[in-house]
Parts: sequence; structure tokens; C-alpha cells
Amino acid sequence: MHQGPVIDVTRLAARLLEGTQATGVDRVSLAYLRHFRGSARALVRHWGRWALLDGRDSARMFAALLHEVPEPRQIVRATVLRSLLRPWDAAPGCVLFNTGHSGLDLPDYAQRIRRRGLRPVYFLHDLLPLTHPEFFREGEAALHRRRLRTMAETGHGLLLNSRMTEEDMLHHAAVEGLRLPRHAVAPLCPEVLPAPMDEAPTEQPYFVMVGTIEPRKNHLLLLHVWRRLAQLGLPTMPRLVLIGRRGWECEQVIDMLERCEALRPHVLEIANCNDRELSTWLRHARALLYPSFVEGFGLPLVEALAHGVPVVASTLPVFQEVAGDIPDYVDALDGPGWAACVQEYLQPQSSRRAAQLARLRHYAPRKWAEHFAVVQDLLDTMRVTRLQHAHQEEQTDA
Repeated sequence: MHQGPVIDVTRLAARLLEGTQATGVDRVSLAYLRHFRGSARALVRHWGRWALLDGRDSARMFAALLHEVPEPRQIVRATVLRSLLRPWDAAPGCVLFNTGHSGLDLPDYAQRIRRRGLRPVYFLHDLLPLTHPEFFREGEAALHRRRLRTMAETGHGLLLNSRMTEEDMLHHAAVEGLRLPRHAVAPLCPEVLPAPMDEAPTEQPYFVMVGTIEPRKNHLLLLHVWRRLAQLGLPTMPRLVLIGRRGWECEQVIDMLERCEALRPHVLEIANCNDRELSTWLRHARALLYPSFVEGFGLPLVEALAHGVPVVASTLPVFQEVAGDIPDYVDALDGPGWAACVQEYLQPQSSRRAAQLARLRHYAPRKWAEHFAVVQDLLDTMRVTRLQHAHQEEQTDA
């Protein structure tokens, strides 16, 4: 029977079949596939069944999800259909990684884990649906509360992306009376993007914002800033490049994108952007703009810094935790402050931008090897604890 780890790839497989670009959560899950693919098996939940792929089909699935093979959607469909006919053959005690919150709100998730004797390790990205429910769909807070309960009651290990997320989870556990499993903070790491194209994608100077269009990302503020800049009649008008698909409850943003004539020549919306294109847009930008109201981590921020791109971000504690004093910070509600910063960074000889580029020379991005060293320490601790429990049971039986 299989003794290695099992990775729940349901979310990744569904998003690939839908043709959806990877989010920050997905990038973390893909990093786990790359790291554990040599010993891991893939789990897919489909049609109410849990299907464990064999070693060969797991390798095919991982390669498809990582876009290493042609026709990845066909491979995903074929491997899932074959696996539905296979008996479950993972040994009790196998580690199960769920790195995307997927399925944890379902009533039978915990039951199936216990029935299979799995030892789950969960990755918690944030508690934002509970701490800031106004930025999410109605009912999302209740679903996330169920996810956190599943993590606490069935988890053998819990990984968190930041100290802020850890503090939020500890507070939530105290309020809800939950006992947390062993946990560790494992900060995220920037993706190594392909080399950018030498030529800028546009002759016009521009700024980029990366992320799904949703209320907490604060796209609306930047659109109002750009409308004001357009009214000023600047000698050189910058372009705002929005990279990310449209999300939920963002009607005001969409109205401005589709109906504001003053913005149309100056805002470019890119829903789907491959890594080479993303690398190119970042490389030639005056700065990445990140005016979010709330974040659990802020992966685009560290990815931009890792690729030598200046960042202007909102004054969130988690941004300062992961990036220190390198970015320039502006309050998320300070429209005039953002407008002034954009105008400063727009200048070819911007002293403020030059100062950040100087700070950037000392930036040392985290490596995934550091992240997985924390993961391995947690797995080792879980293994020792399991052996101790087994020894105690043997002594009791004797």
C-alpha cells in the first residue's frame, strides 16, 4: 500500500478544466506539487467520491497541472475517470496535504479523513472572510468557519503563511474553543518567472496592478486616481494595467471600466496573462501598485520585489511583515496620496523611485527550499509524536 504523502489536487484540476489562470493560492499548491511529486499520489474528489490515483496516473496528473505536457485537460479527465474505478490503496497514517482550503466546508470531509486514517496537513492562507466579511459573498463567513473547524478537529499539522494569519487563527481558536494541531509559520516565496522580453509592451509609461478584481483589492481607488490624472492634462499620461480576471461584487469597478470615457484610453485590462507576459509587464513598469484594504500575505508584492520592480502598497501590517521598509506605503483611503506618488514615480528621474531601487538591491527573497524546510520540520515533529503515541499504546496494552 502507498506510504508516501497524498495531495488533494481537486481545486487545481477544476481550475485547469475551467481554463482559469492560477491565483496566489494556486501558485502555493503548485509549489507543493513540484516539491513532493516524486513520492506523492494525487487525490481528486469527484461525483461525491474520493479517487486516489496510482503512481503512474499521479505523475501524469502532476505534469498536466504544471502545464508540462500537451493537452493537459484531456490528461486530467482521463486520469480522473480511470481512478474512479480503482480501489483505495493508501496506507492508514498517510499524510494528506490540502493547501487550497478546498472541500473543507463539506460535511463529509472530516468523516472520510477519519475513515481512511489519513493525517491531514492544512495550509491556511487567511481568515479574511471572518475578519472582513464585507469584502466577500454573503454566506462565505459561515463556510470559512466550517473550514477552520475542520482544520482544527482533523488536522495533524497546520501551516500558516504569516505571523498575522497565525495571530488571527489563535484568536479565532480561543473564541471558538478550538484546539489547534501543531502549527508553523511558513512564509510564501516568489515564483521564478520566465525571463521578460527586452522590449516594453507599450511605449507609454505604465503602472501595473496584479490580482482578481474584487472589492478588497481596492481597484476603485486607482480608477478614480487615474480619472483625476487624466483631468490634469499631464504632459505624459501614464497607463494603468490591470492584470487579473473579474471577480465578484465589483459592479462599480466594472461600470468605470466599461462606461467611463475618460479612463478608456488610459486603462488596459488583461484577464489572462501567462508567466512570460506577466514577467514582461512587471519588468518595464514604473511600479507595482497594491492598494488593498486587507490581505493574508500579498504574493504579488514579494514577486515584484524579487524581480527588481518597485512597489507602492497600502499600509497593511502584513505587507510590512513580508517586505519591511522597501516599498513605499500609502494609506488605502488616501486618494491624493496615491495620485501624488504615481506622479512622482512617473518622472524619468524620480528620486523617490530611485531610492526604492537602492533599497531593493538589499532585498533577499525567500526561497521555496526555506519554506519546505519548515514543512519538513513539522512533518518530523508529527512523526515523532505518532511514534510516541504508538509506544504509549503498546505499554498500556502490555
